Amino acid sequence: MNTSADGRPEDGANETLGSIARRRSVRLYSDRPVTDDDLMTLLAAANQAPSAHNQQSWRFIVVREEQKRADLAELVSQSAERFPRPSSTLLRMAARSIVGASVVVGVANTGELIRHGEDLFQVDKKAAADFFRTMEIQSSAAAVQNLLLAATSLDIGSVWLGILYLIKREVREFLGEADGEFMAVVALGYPAKTPPGPRKRPLESVVRYLE
Repeated sequence: MNTSADGRPEDGANETLGSIARRRSVRLYSDRPVTDDDLMTLLAAANQAPSAHNQQSWRFIVVREEQKRADLAELVSQSAERFPRPSSTLLRMAARSIVGASVVVGVANTGELIRHGEDLFQVDKKAAADFFRTMEIQSSAAAVQNLLLAATSLDIGSVWLGILYLIKREVREFLGEADGEFMAVVALGYPAKTPPGPRKRPLESVVRYLE
């Protein structure tokens, strides 16, 4: 496998590795819409992610309608006022990405794995809740990564708006998932400008071998 100087897989070495190398956090979008067919392709890719005990305890909430995206962006902007910088700055940046995106996908954990966890393992109730909550988060994170990479493979820009976790209760309620747990919001659209890739630490600084 060919890699660059900082350890990244080079484009062309492999289609999947090429998508990984090309993935960027795109926050500015053109007016070109993401088609329904492409959106379903992305959601299907997300749904193919591995999940604990194959419970697939995630839900994808699509926010495509322009006014709904504007309402979500307004919620984020207003919430930014109660946070100090730089959190407020990042929240306002997220609001701009939401408005400019062609579509926004919210991801929520359903809690199904947590509720069924005690039946799967005979462990303390409190320990089971923490254990299976973590497993739900890991599963949904894999689904989000699938979504990001699938978007990159179709030349669609994306950004995981992690800063929205600061207002997870408000976002969850906006998405109509009051009984679930907020996981992520991803903005999608064709890039108006593709940013350069972030500089990654060299592999030797993050890899350790047990011998």
